[in-house]
Amino acid sequence: MIYSLSKFLILCILKIFFKIEVKGKEVVPRQRPFILASNHISYLDPPVVGSFCPRKLAYLSKKELFKNRLMRFWMNNVGGVPLRRGKADIEAMRTSMKTLQTKPLLIFPQGTRSHNFDKVNFGVGFLHKKTGVPVIAARVYGTDAGLKFFHFGKVKVIFAKVDNIKDSDSYEEITKKVVDKIKAL
Repeated sequence: MIYSLSKFLILCILKIFFKIEVKGKEVVPRQRPFILASNHISYLDPPVVGSFCPRKLAYLSKKELFKNRLMRFWMNNVGGVPLRRGKADIEAMRTSMKTLQTKPLLIFPQGTRSHNFDKVNFGVGFLHKKTGVPVIAARVYGTDAGLKFFHFGKVKVIFAKVDNIKDSDSYEEITKKVVDKIKAL
């Protein structure tokens, strides 16, 4: 209920304030779990990607978002999975693997907001290798501009299947292929 209401409100706000373009939603699996890996340039990216993805997602989210009681309540009800950044968080990976047994998971390989991919985490490679679920790449444009003096920008989201991953690929190789796909979108 909270997820659906949040998604509806976010979609309304986005459609009022931004020109929206979404491509590739048809590649998103309709039934089975998958990893949705996206670039991360703004605080708006998780709700934008989640709102335009045709499936209900869980979100790998920084643990700091769960400190405030109201935010923790909301994050828990929209599928937030807390992650301690800066070190290997075994509990978050276990929870993510359990989540991927039944539903899709959104992850940002950059680990934080950034316009480049100089430093990425290998969680997407690890999770794919351990679960075998498909990986969908997403690229978001325009969320970093925000609202400036009532200038309504364009937000674009592109989804694409990452289909060149091999069983023999390492975590790092899988992550590189995913990141390369995101960059190519």
